[in-house]
Amino acid sequence: MPADHGDEAELFARVDELLADLSAQRVPLPPPLERARLRKAAGLSTDQIADALGCPAEDIAAWETGTQEPRAARRAAYARLLQGLKYLQRPEDQDRPARQEPTPTPPSRAGKKAEQPSLFPATTPVASTPRSRTALSQTVKPTGPLAVIDHAATLTAHFTNGSQLPLDAGDLVSLLQWTLRSGLRRDKLSTQGRDSDCDPLIVLTPAASAALHLPAALDDRARLRLADSHPVITQLQQAGFSLTRRGFGPWPRVYRPVTNNKRASIQLAITAWGALSQDGWNLPPLPPTDLARVLGTYTDRLLTPRGSTAVCGEELMTALRPPTRPRRAPGGGGEPNPRGLHTILEPAPPEAPDAHPLARGRLPGQAMEEEAWDWSRPPSDQETAEFPHVVGLDTNLAFAAASSGLSVGLNSPPRHVLAPTFDKKIPGAWFCDLTHAALDPRLPSPFTATGQAPTGPAWYTTPTLDYAQELEIEVRPIEAYLRDDHGPYLTSWYERIRNAYLATMADLGVHEKIPQADYLAAMKSLATADPALLGLLAAIKATAKGGLGKLREGPRDITAPYTRWPALNKPTWRPDIRAAVVSRARVTLHRKMRKMAEETGRYPLAVLSDCALYPAHMPTALDVVPTAPDQQGMPGLLRLGVNPGFAKEEGIRTMDWYQHQHTQGLNPARYIKDSRA
Repeated sequence: MPADHGDEAELFARVDELLADLSAQRVPLPPPLERARLRKAAGLSTDQIADALGCPAEDIAAWETGTQEPRAARRAAYARLLQGLKYLQRPEDQDRPARQEPTPTPPSRAGKKAEQPSLFPATTPVASTPRSRTALSQTVKPTGPLAVIDHAATLTAHFTNGSQLPLDAGDLVSLLQWTLRSGLRRDKLSTQGRDSDCDPLIVLTPAASAALHLPAALDDRARLRLADSHPVITQLQQAGFSLTRRGFGPWPRVYRPVTNNKRASIQLAITAWGALSQDGWNLPPLPPTDLARVLGTYTDRLLTPRGSTAVCGEELMTALRPPTRPRRAPGGGGEPNPRGLHTILEPAPPEAPDAHPLARGRLPGQAMEEEAWDWSRPPSDQETAEFPHVVGLDTNLAFAAASSGLSVGLNSPPRHVLAPTFDKKIPGAWFCDLTHAALDPRLPSPFTATGQAPTGPAWYTTPTLDYAQELEIEVRPIEAYLRDDHGPYLTSWYERIRNAYLATMADLGVHEKIPQADYLAAMKSLATADPALLGLLAAIKATAKGGLGKLREGPRDITAPYTRWPALNKPTWRPDIRAAVVSRARVTLHRKMRKMAEETGRYPLAVLSDCALYPAHMPTALDVVPTAPDQQGMPGLLRLGVNPGFAKEEGIRTMDWYQHQHTQGLNPARYIKDSRA
C-alpha cells in the first residue's frame, strides 16, 4: 500500500527534530562550575535565567552541577547567554555608569594608615571653563537611571557617572519634558518585568525645589501631599500630566497617557519634604554628585528608588516576579505569571491580623502568632559565678535569609481540611497541640514568640511543625488551611538583596571568608567608614526588612475595627508568607542555639528577634563561638562572618548589668547596644 502523506510529513518532522537536537548537542558549553561562576558574577539568580530560557529554575541548577545538560534550542540559547556574560566581564566593557568600583588601595607604608575604600572617587566637574549650554548639551549625554537636580545660578542635572549638565528649565513642567527626552532609564530586572520598572527618577535638592516654586515644607502634615489647588499642580494638569492616587508628596509619580505604546512616566523624590531622610532612608547630607552616585549604586544593586525602603522592598519582589508575563499564544498580550503573585487573596481566618474583618468574633486562641522571639531568663548560680560578661550575637539579614528557597503559597486560596496528615512540602496554617513536647528551659521554646512552652493547641506554619518533627515531637494536626499552589517566590528577591549587601560590605572593606577575628576587627572599623557607604548599607538592610513587613501591612489611618484598608487590595498583601518567613528564621536560630549547647555546653540568656545573648568568660564574641581550624566558624552553629545568616557582635556588657536589666522586667537583648538603658 502507498504511504499516507500525513504520516510521512509527521515522520519527516520527527526526523528533523532529532537532527536539530543532535546538532544542538554540538554547541559547546563551558564546564558546569564555570556556568555557575558566570551567573553569580553577573548578579543573576537561577530564577532570572530560567525566566529568560523558559524553563524551571531546577534545570538551571542541574546544568550548573553537571547532573543534566540542556537540549535542542535551549542549549544554543544557554550557550549564547553564557558567552554574553563572559563578554560583559571583559575589563574594557565594564563601563556601567551606575557605579564605579573603587581603585584598589596600595599597601600602606609603615606609619601610614591605608585609606578606607570609597564609593566616590574624585571627579572633575564637566564645566571646568565657561561654555554655552548648547556646547554642554552636545558633549554631556544624560546617562543612567536617574538624575539629581540642584540649583545655583541655574538648574543642573547630576548623573550617576559623575557628569553634570546645566538645564534650560524654569519650572517643573519643562524639567519633566526634558526628562522624557533625556533617555534616562534602567533595564528591567526580569524579562517579564513591567515597563514601570524602567521609569527614570528625578531627585530634587531643596535648592532645586525652591527654584521650581515648590514650598519648603508640606502644610498638609496628615496626608503629606501638596494641595490639589497649588499652582504647580495646576501647571502639571494644564501640560497634560497626571498624578497617582497618592498625590504630590515626597515621592510623587507624574505621568502622561500611554501613546503609541510609549510610556511617559517619571518618579520624583523631593528631599526638602523628607524623601531619602526618613521612612527607612537615612542618607547623610551629600553633595548632589555624591548623592547621584550612591542612589545609582542602590539602583544598580537593587532597583530605582520609588518611595520608602519598605515600598522599594515590595516593588523589588514584583519587579523580579511580575504578576503578568507576555502571552506566548498567537496574538500576544499578557497573561498571569504563575511564578508571581497576581491574585488578591483573603487570608485564612487564623492568618488574619486582629484589625482584619475576618478577625471579628475570633477567639484569642484561634489567631496564629508566628512572631519573632522576645524571651529572657535569669542566669543560673553557676553561670553567674563562672561568666563575668554577656555578649550579644546578632544574625545578619536573618529574615531575608530565611526566605531563600522557602516554598510559600502563590495564587490559590487556602483549602480547609479536617484531621490532615502533616506534609512539610505544603505551605499552610496547621492547628496542632504541641503541649506534650519536652523542651529544655535553658532554650526558648521554638513554638511561641514568648519563648515559653505552649499551653494548648495553636496555629503554626509549616516550617514550625517541620522543625517539631525534626525534634522527634509527634505532630498530629487537628485542622489546617493548605495552599496547593506554591513555590519559592522570594528566592530571587533574597539573592538580589544578598548580593547588594555583600557588595556594599566589600566596598566597606568587610569581605567573605575571612577569619572570625579579622571579621570582628573589620566590623569595628566601620565606625570611621565612609558615611555615604554606611547610609547605602542601611538602606539595603531596611529594604529587606521593610519589604517583608509590607507582606502584612496594617492600616495607616485610624479606622473602625474590622474595616478593610487599602493594602488588602494588593496581591502582595500576604500575611501567610510573612508568617512562614518569621517561623523559619525563628526555628533556624533555635537549631543553631541547640547545636551550640551540644558543642560548647553554653546556653543563651536572652533572645530578641534575631539577637541572642550568651554568657562569656572574656568580653569578646570569640569567647562564645567556636573557631574551626581554618579560623572561620563551624557550620551549623552560630558563627561570625559577613554572610546573611552569619552573626556579628552586637554588644558586650557585664553579667551584673544583665542581672539588673532582668530584675527590672526588661529583656537585656533589647538594650545590649545601649548602656543608658
